[in-house]
Amino acid sequence: MVRLFCACLLALAVGLIMTRAAKIIALKLGVVDKPDARKVHQGLIPRMGGLGIYSGFMAGAVFYVCSHPNLAFSGDILGLLLAASIVFATGLLDDVRSIRPTTKLLGQLVAALVFVGFGGYVKFFSNPFGGDIIFLDYLGIPVTILWLVGISNAVNLIDGLDGLAGGVSIISACTMAVVSLSHGYYMPAALLFILAASTLGFLRYNFSPASIFMGDSGSLTLGFILGAIAIMGFSKGATIVTLVIPVLILAIPIFDTFFAIVRRLIEHKPVMQPDKGHLHHRLLAMGLSHKQTVLIIYAITMFMGCIAILTALLPAWVTTLLLAAALIVLFFGAHHLGILRIGGDKPKN
Repeated sequence: MVRLFCACLLALAVGLIMTRAAKIIALKLGVVDKPDARKVHQGLIPRMGGLGIYSGFMAGAVFYVCSHPNLAFSGDILGLLLAASIVFATGLLDDVRSIRPTTKLLGQLVAALVFVGFGGYVKFFSNPFGGDIIFLDYLGIPVTILWLVGISNAVNLIDGLDGLAGGVSIISACTMAVVSLSHGYYMPAALLFILAASTLGFLRYNFSPASIFMGDSGSLTLGFILGAIAIMGFSKGATIVTLVIPVLILAIPIFDTFFAIVRRLIEHKPVMQPDKGHLHHRLLAMGLSHKQTVLIIYAITMFMGCIAILTALLPAWVTTLLLAAALIVLFFGAHHLGILRIGGDKPKN
């Protein structure tokens, strides 16, 4: 516990220092985010904050593993650190030079393949209502790659307001850590707490009014690490119900991305084309302030996280009903608020 506390403290400190350094570097290099019709900020804001998140996580993770007498850089851990570095480099390159979406996707795929190459993929799951274990074998590889790329881009897509993606990721990481601990997966839980600490260091400068943005180097890295640790933990050999837990915890980025894809397909627009139909845009259109919007999304994320924790502790049949109820509440609540309507119609005031 002391080692984990020290690792988190180190991650927080490095996150704070490197985020501040990233502001200086980004301004000198001209790596700034300019306001436009789709964005809600004013003025030029540096966008290399991912450097603080990545540096803090790497420092804390390496310290925790090296300082623990019973730990070593196993395949999963080494694969995570290498893959996260590839995603970070890809995002940083996009922050600095604005690379093509296909090039950015290629970097994510390479990172996912590296993680899989070190053994980080879903291998089997068991039926919570009884029956034999279902072995996925190599079928788990494409499932894992799709999951990693999907979560990376989901976090990237919700990075539209000061403190939004960072705060949601911190809540998600802590919730996932609690669930991991309940299953006895201590290493994934430690890494999640370290990730939350490093992101908190960045959030110090990103919460409204933000003086720096995380950029793709931050959002893609955050999403990838969250998705990868979920694979390292309870998704590697768990029940069908347990496999849904990461989806509940990351419900905001996942469902926001899902609705964005469907909305753009219906409107015959490119899937990768940005718009102002995301959850935070809809809440702002209802007249909520910047901070109110962010805090409401935090609250929704916490609510879904509590549901996820309950599903990990209750019997399988109860968790199935709980999952169904949570999804119904999520969809009906979203429809009532008008924040997930397809077609781009404006919510009523």
